[in-house]
Parts: sequence; structure tokens; C-alpha cells
Amino acid sequence: MVNTNDAYPDGKVARSRDGERRARLVEAAVDHVAAHGIADLSLRSLGAAIGVSHRMLIHYFGSKEQLFVEIVRTSERRQRDLLSRLQLEPGLAPSDVALLLWQRLTDPGLADQERLFFEICGQALRGRPEYAPLIEGLVTDWLEPLMAAEVAAGANPAVARNRARLGLATVRGLLLDLLATGDRAGVDAAMEEFLRLFYDAE
Repeated sequence: MVNTNDAYPDGKVARSRDGERRARLVEAAVDHVAAHGIADLSLRSLGAAIGVSHRMLIHYFGSKEQLFVEIVRTSERRQRDLLSRLQLEPGLAPSDVALLLWQRLTDPGLADQERLFFEICGQALRGRPEYAPLIEGLVTDWLEPLMAAEVAAGANPAVARNRARLGLATVRGLLLDLLATGDRAGVDAAMEEFLRLFYDAE
């Protein structure tokens, strides 16, 4: 294991650089998974693909399982960032934002990321401690950005929270449906119907 404190005598600087390096590695890993999938993915093959040794990945993440958690968490953060950017686009109604986000989430190139998300959630719910960190923000990390759109549309905070949770559950359910059935047309039609009911009810 690399001793970064030897390389950088100032411990705070070392930790800061370690954090930056770790973040860059996660971003590169997410990009690799998006482009190449997760079939037969090992730390050795991933490290070779993103330009580091598998030992460095172990140094920064501890294990393949913990790295997978970070890949999923980073993918989720990217999705929330996209939501925030779409919400700032002039002229887009909340239903337009929701549909654009849905189109992004169901991009065939991201199917492996979504598959990894559900796989790790299942392992975490079965009590696998190395996957537990994913559960911590599974719902709560999404509520604030989703609630912001509802409040901006005039909902009171309590109603906005309920609607945000309902929307999140529906999207995840339909994503699981898509992975299980491959019925893109049926799932898209169901999402469009949900959005019609969801926003017409306001």
C-alpha cells in the first residue's frame, strides 16, 4: 500500500490529494462502466483501462465491492446534477424536466449502471455490510432536488415531499421493469401516463 504521508509530509495536504485522486478514479470508473459494462469486470481489468494498478484501486477503495458502491453513488450524483441543470433551463415545465431525465436514465448505454444499482441494493438489503453505505442516501439524497421542483411549482413542503417520494419510487420501479422485460415501448408509455396523471392532478 502506498504511504502518501511519506510523499507529502503535511498530512492534511496528503489527505486532500488522496481525496482528489480518489474522486478522479471514481469518475473514470463510472465512465468506463458506462462505455463497457460490468460483465467480468475485475479490479485488474478496470485499473488497466483507467491507467492505474489494481493495487492502487485497493489502496483507495479497499475492495471491489466498495468501489462498486462508489461507482453507483457517483452515477446517482450525476443524475441529480443533471436534474438540477434541467430545472434551471428556461421554458421547461416540470413535466418536461421529468421526461428529459427519464430519457437520460433509460439511455441504453447506461443499462449496466442501472443493473449495478439494483444488484448492489439487493445485496445491501440482504445485510452485506460492504454495500450498506449505498442504502444511507438511497431516498434522502434525491428528496431535496425533487422537492425543489415541486415547491417551485407551488406545492407546500409536506405535499412536495410526498410527491417527490412517489415520483422517485415510480421511476425506479419502471427502470427495474425495463431491465427485467426489455419492453422499452411499454415502459415509456407507462412513464408518459404516470407523468400525465401526476401533473394533471396538480
